[in-house]
Amino acid sequence: MAFDAGMLAAAAHEIRSLGGGGRIEKVMQPERDEIVLQMRTLTGGRRLLIDAGSNPRIGFSSLTKENPPQAPMFCMLLRKHLTGATLASVDQEGFERVVTLGFDCRDEMGFACKKYIIAEIMGKYSNLIFADENKKIISALKIVDFSTSSQRQVLPGMRYELPPSQNKLDPREVDGEVFARLYNAEPQERPCEKFITSAFCGISSAVAREIVFLATRHTDTPMRYCNPELLYRHFSCVMDRIRNNDYAPTAVLDGQRPVEYAFCPLTQYVGLEVKSFDSIGELLDAYFEGRDKDARIKQRAADLLRILSHAEARISKKIQLQRAELEECEQAGEYKKYGDMITANLYALSRGMSRAEIVDYEAWDEASGEYGKCVIELDTRLSPSANAQKYYKKYAKARNAKVELAKQIEIGERELEYIYTVFDALSHAENSADLAQIREELYHSGYASRMKGYAAPKKQPAPTVMEFTTSGGYRVLCGKNNVQNEYITHKIGQKQDYWFHAKNVPGSHVLLITNGEEPAEIDFTEAAMIAAQYSKAAGGALVAVDYLFVKNIKRVPGAKPGFVTYNTNWTAYVTPDAEKVAQMRTK
Repeated sequence: MAFDAGMLAAAAHEIRSLGGGGRIEKVMQPERDEIVLQMRTLTGGRRLLIDAGSNPRIGFSSLTKENPPQAPMFCMLLRKHLTGATLASVDQEGFERVVTLGFDCRDEMGFACKKYIIAEIMGKYSNLIFADENKKIISALKIVDFSTSSQRQVLPGMRYELPPSQNKLDPREVDGEVFARLYNAEPQERPCEKFITSAFCGISSAVAREIVFLATRHTDTPMRYCNPELLYRHFSCVMDRIRNNDYAPTAVLDGQRPVEYAFCPLTQYVGLEVKSFDSIGELLDAYFEGRDKDARIKQRAADLLRILSHAEARISKKIQLQRAELEECEQAGEYKKYGDMITANLYALSRGMSRAEIVDYEAWDEASGEYGKCVIELDTRLSPSANAQKYYKKYAKARNAKVELAKQIEIGERELEYIYTVFDALSHAENSADLAQIREELYHSGYASRMKGYAAPKKQPAPTVMEFTTSGGYRVLCGKNNVQNEYITHKIGQKQDYWFHAKNVPGSHVLLITNGEEPAEIDFTEAAMIAAQYSKAAGGALVAVDYLFVKNIKRVPGAKPGFVTYNTNWTAYVTPDAEKVAQMRTK
């Protein structure tokens, strides 16, 4: 419950302050559980994002997202009623994670009326409800009928009701006396954090731990060892921030990975970066940008991930079995030796023998001064010469299998390497076009039978690749998948341009366009940094990146897309810097 009632209060205050009176210009639904209202306000254009999906939240956002070609029905309904409407009110329902957006609009006859969007930001139970001026439900993002919930239904035509109460107190209205009474009624061995989250509504675990930390300098302090008056003092200070709209948006980062966020300062995290933001919208964008992308790609590319995961498991198991067979083939020399020994001792052997003990002239024992003996298993149904031929055939079979197995293992390893490049491409995919290119690539690579219902388009548009500008003003192109890698390497790249790729790991092809000039050292370093960032080695302290002229790159005949060979190259060692790479990006 990171987006708690306090966070919602902060977001509602920001929307009220910056978006009050704003006119709705567009309504978009980029994802199944996400609505974006593009508004024209007194402070300029703004996008109000309401997410009721895997990362539920509400707030202004500067992130642009790709919209589906055909708008969903709920989006069309909002467009019909809210296009041209003005945002009249933003009200939080008590201290619940429910906010009501009131709009002044006009009905079909042109008469003024009110419509409401009720956003319930409640984790997996989040929902977005559209209601008329009497709070009668017109539609909802998630329809909840009797088969889904017996306690509360959300159906068109019903009057909207708040979610069932959890019998907790509003923390903004609690005084010291009530707090002390509740505190004394709890088991003294219970952690203070659990007391706060269970007794008061709308407080996340992160904020509760922060209150405990401010009072005791620890986050897991039992109630027995805490001063209730000191705990209430810090509890009240946090509530004063909400009552006075004095918010301090804060995020905790572990390197580039966001860990936690809140509407107030977080001092409990030692050894991690604590970053402050100017607005709730900026905080939410920074925290959820990567998470939204991962969730979106995971949802849209679920079939691709399943195909690749199954292929990886199948090929890995096949290679493992082939390597086990290859180890058995190492006995080929022994089979030939047995055949030779039987042939040399045919005079001493007869049909019906189950084993033969023959002197091994290759095994000299220094201690005894005698040759060792070798025991050879024989088939009683065969003559000695037939047994010898049996071992010769085993030898020939093992020898041929050894060569063929080595070839098959190499083919399997190349296929596995290709699958890893597609996995890497999926991690860099940013929109539906990128996923469509990966689907097209897999279709032509022989995976079409596993993609049910997929029909390859007759003509693909030119790939849209990432573009960057170095400090020296040079243009750098970077592919996000093998189709784009092929495009920039073999279609765009000129002989004197420089080509970069992380060494010995799956990654993007990066092209430094020089226009026949010789770039400065910083330009090479920045291009290598881009190649390192968009590779499997991203996050490492020092990444090796090969670079060379495009003219020295060779295609691999018959290989999968994106595979090249080269011999003449230099190697640079750089440290990936995601923030600097993002600053260089222009497209």
